[in-house]
Amino acid sequence: MSLQEYEHKLSRLRMNTRGGDGGEKSPHKVALLLAVMDLIEQQHIQRNQIYFDQTLRATFTKHFERLANPNDRNNPHLPFFHLRSSGFWHFKLKPGKQDAFAQLSTASGPGVIDQHIAYATLDDELFEYMSYQMTREYLKSALMQNLAPEARRELLQAGKDAWDWLECEAIVQDYFAMLEQEIIGNKYNKAAHRRALLTKLRNRSESSIEFKHQNISAILIELGQPYISGYKPAFNFQRMLKDVVLAHIAADLKTLNTFADAASQAVEYRQNAVDWNSVLDRELPDRIPQIQEAPREYLARKPNYAERERTNRSLGEQGERFVLDFERFRLQQAGRPDLAKEIRWVSNDDGDGAGFDIQSFNVEREEELYIEVKTTSCGKYHPFYISDNELACSKDNEAQYCLYRVYDFRASARLFQLEGAVDRHVNLQAKNYMASFGER
Repeated sequence: MSLQEYEHKLSRLRMNTRGGDGGEKSPHKVALLLAVMDLIEQQHIQRNQIYFDQTLRATFTKHFERLANPNDRNNPHLPFFHLRSSGFWHFKLKPGKQDAFAQLSTASGPGVIDQHIAYATLDDELFEYMSYQMTREYLKSALMQNLAPEARRELLQAGKDAWDWLECEAIVQDYFAMLEQEIIGNKYNKAAHRRALLTKLRNRSESSIEFKHQNISAILIELGQPYISGYKPAFNFQRMLKDVVLAHIAADLKTLNTFADAASQAVEYRQNAVDWNSVLDRELPDRIPQIQEAPREYLARKPNYAERERTNRSLGEQGERFVLDFERFRLQQAGRPDLAKEIRWVSNDDGDGAGFDIQSFNVEREEELYIEVKTTSCGKYHPFYISDNELACSKDNEAQYCLYRVYDFRASARLFQLEGAVDRHVNLQAKNYMASFGER
């Protein structure tokens, strides 16, 4: 759900009124949500788990006393319970309390909350919006309903000429729509998308839109997510743009499932369709970025594209076949068909323990070449996984080792080569540990 949709929900909460329809509204739900946002800002609430504790009650009281009329009562348990009707406020019930809670129509006192509810949660995307100062202030203004819409939008601007949150949100949504089409193999028109975006933005040029698309590519690469390979990453991106991307990922589980399913699909490699003269890409990435862990836990609950692709045996196997055929082509072009006949598919013949996949040859030095193959259907900047054994092999055999990074495999496969120790070319980040029961 977009920021504007939540703004609409928060500015139109179902609230009790004094004196019937049209009467004065009770401030309880507004006070509680303001308290939650305060505690998120103060990092008392760091995960999407809202406990009915003393800190929440005291913060509620601060806002309630400011907003309440003399006849209002300080009952924080009531909004904590009744916000469930909002659609974005959910409960984690205590074990064994499901049936008893289902019978409740209200909370008669704080004990009802303490007895039945472990904690409340927000929609993941709403929690993200509340975690950023700019959007938090925007949502606060929606709760208070005391600012005109255009004045509220000014809260979302990072500077005079900077893209505001709603502009960033529009371009991120458009980028993901194109990315989904690319992942599933459908054609789309980038120029048409740019022109359509112009109507949603504030006097932006097509070139500025394209650069923002490149910024989004860079953000997705840092997060280990797929990106549109036609938009080369530009890493000097606006901080708020990354916040918008994170919020979008938190919300769009359907699209992430589509990406993950595509990453798991079997791959068909057709040797005859390849133009081997254009396969080798001699322009290396400037520096392959490391995967940056997202600052909050929601990504751990989302489908992991990179992990699905890493464990896709079909993709890995067909990528190695592709490199085998490329090496045969390369050696034949070098006038060494004798060596082409002696290439070995080591990982297939001997298993994965060698630390490399293919044994080929370096023609210039008349020696063996140990090739590790990493294959992706994404672009050349997409991060990859490498094991301790593969890394050690690259260091122990630095003069004879080369990693072949195969990219855009489903569309039009190409590869680039990283010679020698892998850590000379990439940033490494530990992802797995071996657990043992030995003494510490």
